[in-house]
Amino acid sequence: MFVDQVKVFVKGGDGGNGIVAYRREKYVPMGGPAGGDGGKGADVIFEVEEGLRTLMDFRYQRHFKAKRGEHGMSKNQHGKNAEPMIVKVPPGTVVSDVNTGEVIADLTQHGQRAIIAKGGRGGRGNSRFATPANPAPEIAENGEPGQERDIQLELKVLADVGLVGFPSVGKSTLLSVVSSAKPKIGEYHFTTIVPNLGVVETEDGRSFVMADLPGLIEGAHQGVGLGHQFLRHIERTRVIVHVIDMSALEGRDPYEDYLTINEELKEYNLRLTERPQIVVANKMDMPDAEENLEAFKEKLNNDDVRIFPISAVTRQGVRDLLFTVADLIETTPEFPMEIEEEVSDKRVVYRHEKAENDFELSRDPDGAWVISGDKIEKLFKMTNLEREESIRRFSRQMRGMGIDDALRERGAKHGDTVRLMEFEFEFVE
Repeated sequence: MFVDQVKVFVKGGDGGNGIVAYRREKYVPMGGPAGGDGGKGADVIFEVEEGLRTLMDFRYQRHFKAKRGEHGMSKNQHGKNAEPMIVKVPPGTVVSDVNTGEVIADLTQHGQRAIIAKGGRGGRGNSRFATPANPAPEIAENGEPGQERDIQLELKVLADVGLVGFPSVGKSTLLSVVSSAKPKIGEYHFTTIVPNLGVVETEDGRSFVMADLPGLIEGAHQGVGLGHQFLRHIERTRVIVHVIDMSALEGRDPYEDYLTINEELKEYNLRLTERPQIVVANKMDMPDAEENLEAFKEKLNNDDVRIFPISAVTRQGVRDLLFTVADLIETTPEFPMEIEEEVSDKRVVYRHEKAENDFELSRDPDGAWVISGDKIEKLFKMTNLEREESIRRFSRQMRGMGIDDALRERGAKHGDTVRLMEFEFEFVE
């Protein structure tokens, strides 16, 4: 099965907890704090593996949770950092955030890596909190939670040339003739239901990768037929080879076919029209093909469009077609997936990003005040609730963030219940 789009959940490893410990050496009077820091949690890293061709493995494993760092130890020993979690993906994988739509990574080269979810830093041990005023603190941090995110993986095959056209125009036959690929060929529509790749080598020793994409039909960019599932695969190609059935055996007008397919490419992505396109008039060994080709040229009335009459079955005209395609590939640059802004070296671009609120206040139906927000929840998770001094420190942090004043402004009274995640406490004036 060819899988080219899937959603998965990734989570970086939590940091290890720092600990509260003290020195106990025989000849060290009044031994100070000696609690070590926790180790860093593991990152989730995606790495390109050349041998992979689909995202099939992600159909069976959709959750990737990295290991947490080792906890700190006494005698100021640092916990061990966790080894990164390496996840293999095929070349051509685009990783994007489901919630924001942001493209996180575009992985194309073998061995290329990208950090998808960062591990949390280790919590600090009590030796980090020692001050002249408090030389023996009872404070230690829990590890920082690892980054969590829902991501979408989208595979866009790496091919230099993309074959497009209506179903049954001979795309699979052409690929099978010019390469060692063995696509399924049959006398019915949508014989090809997955993209097929083949390496083509010309007589002068040049080679390129050609992709046979499932047949497009009118409305493909809106989800009609099979073509819409695979239009994304043509985004990386440098040259488009538009195959047209010039015999018109199925009763369609070759010129109308030409207009329809180009309109679908334009509607899907305007940048597809920037790529050089070669028109292949296929099935020229059939009756009426010559007359249809002349009529096609008259309607087209454009000398800039290169038309190659061929017969994929008899291999007539295939050699010249391959030479022209190879020449075009050498002179056509790669098309970036995203339009990059050109910025001069001496100019700095500032982008406005909405600042996240440190906290938000709301009320549950039972009357309890509810505190939420990424920053306050992270501080709470990193607080060691088994130590009174750590709890007092967290209370000071909340006050410094303005939570106490915000509760008063909203009308909180002495004794009201305040809820933060699974923890409840009383509001005290």
